[in-house]
Amino acid sequence: MSTRDIFRESGTVGKDIIHNIAESAEAYTDPDGKRYPVINLKAVTSIAKAQRIAVRDVEIAALKQGITPWRYLRNIGTIGLDGQIKLLQSTVAVVGAGGLGGTIIELLARQGIGHIIIIDNDRFTEQNLNRQLMSTEKNLGNYKATVAAKRVKEINSAVTVTTFLKKLTKENAHRLLKDAQVVADGLDNLPSRFAVEKACRDLGIPYIYGTIAGFIGQLMTVFPGDTGLSCIYGYSDSLPEQGIEVKIGNPSATPAMIAAWQVQEIVKIITGIGKPLRNHLLILDAMEGTADKIKLSRY
Repeated sequence: MSTRDIFRESGTVGKDIIHNIAESAEAYTDPDGKRYPVINLKAVTSIAKAQRIAVRDVEIAALKQGITPWRYLRNIGTIGLDGQIKLLQSTVAVVGAGGLGGTIIELLARQGIGHIIIIDNDRFTEQNLNRQLMSTEKNLGNYKATVAAKRVKEINSAVTVTTFLKKLTKENAHRLLKDAQVVADGLDNLPSRFAVEKACRDLGIPYIYGTIAGFIGQLMTVFPGDTGLSCIYGYSDSLPEQGIEVKIGNPSATPAMIAAWQVQEIVKIITGIGKPLRNHLLILDAMEGTADKIKLSRY
């Protein structure tokens, strides 16, 4: 077995790779005059190609040596080098690649989540153009998950993407979600949300719930031991497919508002920085300019 094969299997980095990273580093001086070693994308991709390893592996190796890839420089002050390493080593599943999901996927790619699983069997239509980040006039009729996967690779070559052109159901949820550390809700109907929540509970995975309607959105983080959606909707077996959003619509900014909060929850869970929004429902009302955090009790 070659050195490169050993690297791919074990995740350890050879001295030649460390040397190449160190030689490629340059200095960045912050506004306070402090200098930091950084490495640019061209150098990272060149090392990855020469050593026949993944771009992500080079980035992780650089971070472990205290050298920050330029693309993550504005992340480090908040989550630190260790936090960025954890993100690059993580897997997040996004169920639904529309209004909420498309924005979540975009932000996860820019944040540096190492592996994104995208689950969606829908295609873009004209009514998606007002709010779905991945939707354009040119890709109408294309699968949302396929378009989203292409977009991720254009943003961040270090990110691995797995797509499932399937509708998540009670029957396949465990199989589709089993490799994720966190699951983000980009869905638009309650039965599917309950199916995702149950599968996450069974698998021991945190679930980030989000929903939108008009100028209002709400979200919460559900860990396996939490009551979750039943606190809001009860245990009804006849849950409606869709809610009030069908009547009052979804303006462009509302999904972005909630998706951004969902991504922050994901980052907090993976890095261990901050306090996840557990057993509370956060309601953001852009029309009134209010944010309400409601403590939930068991149904």
